[in-house]
Amino acid sequence: MVYTFMPSFKDAEALKKHQLDGLRWTVAHAYRGSEFYRQKLDDAGVQTKDIRSLDDIQKLPFTSADDLRQGYPFPLLSVPESKVVRIHASSGTTGKRKILAYSQKDIDDWTHFFARCYQIAGLNSEDRVQIAVGYGVWTAGASFQLGCERFGAMALPVGPGNVDMQCQFLVDLQSTVMCCTASMGLLMAEEVNRRGLKNKIALQKMIFGSERSSDAMRAHIKDLLGLADMFDITGMTELYGPGTGLDCPQHEGIHYWADFYILEILDPISLEPVAPGEIGEMVVTTLCKEAAPLIRYRTRDLTRLIDHPCSCGSVLPMHDRILGRSDDMIIFRAVNIYPGQVDEVLSTLADAGCEYQVHLDRKEDGKDYMRIKLECNEDFKPARMPELAQKVSAKIKNKIMVSAGVEVVPYGSLPRSERKSKRFFDNRPD
Repeated sequence: MVYTFMPSFKDAEALKKHQLDGLRWTVAHAYRGSEFYRQKLDDAGVQTKDIRSLDDIQKLPFTSADDLRQGYPFPLLSVPESKVVRIHASSGTTGKRKILAYSQKDIDDWTHFFARCYQIAGLNSEDRVQIAVGYGVWTAGASFQLGCERFGAMALPVGPGNVDMQCQFLVDLQSTVMCCTASMGLLMAEEVNRRGLKNKIALQKMIFGSERSSDAMRAHIKDLLGLADMFDITGMTELYGPGTGLDCPQHEGIHYWADFYILEILDPISLEPVAPGEIGEMVVTTLCKEAAPLIRYRTRDLTRLIDHPCSCGSVLPMHDRILGRSDDMIIFRAVNIYPGQVDEVLSTLADAGCEYQVHLDRKEDGKDYMRIKLECNEDFKPARMPELAQKVSAKIKNKIMVSAGVEVVPYGSLPRSERKSKRFFDNRPD
């Protein structure tokens, strides 16, 4: 009998009953164990007995990244410190880092549903998984490795960067799966081809996390390496870490683990639910997280709920890929732009490469200007670059409603990254 990491719910109703039980437990547990949550819930006038249906989640107060920073170093802690077995920290860029505490049960749950990711991606015990993500206080390395070991595949914990070692392991250890950022995936794909290693490696799948990847980038990586499939994995430090969702081989959306958390998609301004299929902010509430439970935590990530079941037959619901962050929104000439929108437009152009940069400047006339530097495909004729630039400019104008100057540059001329690529450069004065 093959062990499964998938939930045993027969239908959506059974899953909803599980969610209601978990929601009531989380409210009671947080109220009992956390002075912060006790004050929040008292101020909102909500008690566990008031949670009679899943709709009652709207009675609960929101929490945010500011609450985590203000509660430093152990924000939201709802168990005695003696029950904390590990901490992880976010890669925050301002102020103190967000530190999250974990009980042993939290680690066990996280490891279990991360193993589910590998199962959904179709791995087996013969796979060799090259883990090229960050280790240390970051959540990535530990979770990718523990999930792999729990699943039963061979973990190769190489870490990020070090392209020479990555290539050596791909050849010598015949890795079949690689876990990394999409930017690292592109770098490795190009490096494998540059070194003539494509026929010497056994790589079949890649699992991308930490950053959004465009369809064009994914298609290019898949073609360069001859991959059978590639997957997007989701997660954040506050919500355990990576592994809280994955797109299955049908690629109709990202299945999220609704047996471990409730996902709401809300308007980031009004904080009211948006209609299914509309873009909104992901707000999450955990169902069994002990050390640092989340109650209506505003992630700032933007996506859409997919309101139909996946053709794979799973009872687990889906959301779309992450479009961007509500706090990453760019206002350009009174138009709100999210980075993912540029990805979507460029991915529709067959001759456009997968690397680009967007530069925003304010000139002496006081007006804002957008300039896009875009790589063309490797076999694209230089004489056609002006034609492609004009086509990109027209598409941007039509889809995003802004004017942009476009410069098409040769393939490989923009910088590659071993972690996340920086693509938006806002050079305007504050």
